[in-house]
Amino acid sequence: MTQSGNWQPTAGKPALRNRAAALAAARQFFHQRGVLEVETPALGNCGVTDAGIVSLAVARPDGKDWWLRSSPEYHMKRLLASDSGDIYQIGKVFRAGEEGSHHQSEFTMAEWYRLGFVLEAMIEECCEFINAVTTAAGGNPSKPRIHSYREAFLDTVQLDPLEATPEQLITVARGLPGWHDHLQQQLSSDRSIWLDFIASHGVYPRLGNSGLQVVRDYPAEQAMLARLHPEAPQIAERFEIFLNGVELANGFRELRDSAEQRQRFVGDNLKRAATGLPEMAIDENLLAALDFGLPDCCGVAVGLDRVLMLAGGHRILAETLSFPPGR
Repeated sequence: MTQSGNWQPTAGKPALRNRAAALAAARQFFHQRGVLEVETPALGNCGVTDAGIVSLAVARPDGKDWWLRSSPEYHMKRLLASDSGDIYQIGKVFRAGEEGSHHQSEFTMAEWYRLGFVLEAMIEECCEFINAVTTAAGGNPSKPRIHSYREAFLDTVQLDPLEATPEQLITVARGLPGWHDHLQQQLSSDRSIWLDFIASHGVYPRLGNSGLQVVRDYPAEQAMLARLHPEAPQIAERFEIFLNGVELANGFRELRDSAEQRQRFVGDNLKRAATGLPEMAIDENLLAALDFGLPDCCGVAVGLDRVLMLAGGHRILAETLSFPPGR
């Protein structure tokens, strides 16, 4: 019989108890607000086109692939278009190549959608949710501070992200941790890619450690699946939430226009090609749901493992997990 010295869990019993308490608190949070819990497939016909995400494929006997979900978003939007009302889901999601102290290829996500919410209401509820889960896991709640994306850049790297040219962005990026000489050739001259690099290496880590830091009103090229502000189309109605420099949440006032969403998916694949990534099939079922009619809503996803890591004072995500992926 083969023996291994690596069979034990990476989380201690207190961390496992905190996780159970946090999951119970999360479900109670939504129950009190009348939000319906749903389950959607972990396997789908498509990955995602987002150039920042590497989807995990699962081989089928017929030679085609299933794709493990990187988020339940597409299926949940199909439910919303079918008149589900407010919904939430807590479950495992999968992203290849994400291994490290704050990353795992398999992690637990809480995602929910609220009909008729404006972005401010979703930000408030998301901060309340993070604090409720944090408290249940033995941590301390924290007061949010809200920054616009533009203000966050100006305050930390003295750069206006709405006006900067690719050349100006590259100049700032050269002075940040994570820069190496081959990066410029790898990332091309796409403004969106350079904004991501500067934000992750120079802006978010410098927002401060005095509670939840909310960044909102992203540039239009950073919209992802968020709608553009009807009175300021250079701004996307999107927010992210950070604690101690760690990203916890990403939320949108959801885009409802199927033609614009298709155009964005095509643009994603062009970015993937520019950085050497394979083209990904577009999810036609999602576009059909948008075409049928997505209700006006906001949605957000929260990485629960990271919330638990910070609440428990752990150094790495693995200390909150019974077993990391592959163990």
